[in-house]
Amino acid sequence: MEKINRPNRRSIRLKDYDYSQPGEYFITICTNGHKCIFGNIIHEEMKLSSEGTIAQRCWEEIPKHFSNIQLDDYILMPNHIHGILILTEPLVGTRHAVSLREQFAKPVTGSIPTIVRSFKSATTKRIHEISNTPSLPVWQGRFYERIIRSDKELDNIRDYIHNNIIKWALSSSREILDDFTNL
Repeated sequence: MEKINRPNRRSIRLKDYDYSQPGEYFITICTNGHKCIFGNIIHEEMKLSSEGTIAQRCWEEIPKHFSNIQLDDYILMPNHIHGILILTEPLVGTRHAVSLREQFAKPVTGSIPTIVRSFKSATTKRIHEISNTPSLPVWQGRFYERIIRSDKELDNIRDYIHNNIIKWALSSSREILDDFTNL
């Protein structure tokens, strides 16, 4: 089989950070092309589409598949999801005291990138099962993650999540997605 040469993608993860270590992580995952497939915001309330119901259910099922994860606040928006994942302890078999840099096609069991990849895959599969366009991508290839380092930062991110629907109504979705990087 011939190897396909693809350009190397620069990782957006912190170099040498162990994304399987306990901590709190703020995650944002956007739909492919920022398409609003998960529903609409009407009178400052998110009305889920069938795709949105699937995405919400898959998010809420993460702890069933990863015993080291607890969910904190999250919000499903028309074209993205924001959520706080709490990694409580390494899974059995996870290596300690060495760098666990996630590399493309080399998932680390119980790490944040592996958990997000699993969520995206499950959501895509279920959406394709109900869709008339089963080959269209649901998610962007990458996701945004922020390591939460203090209680103040955690409170700020929770406030951001709680106010996301109101901000959506006041501005465009693009501005909202740009805004969270300033937390």
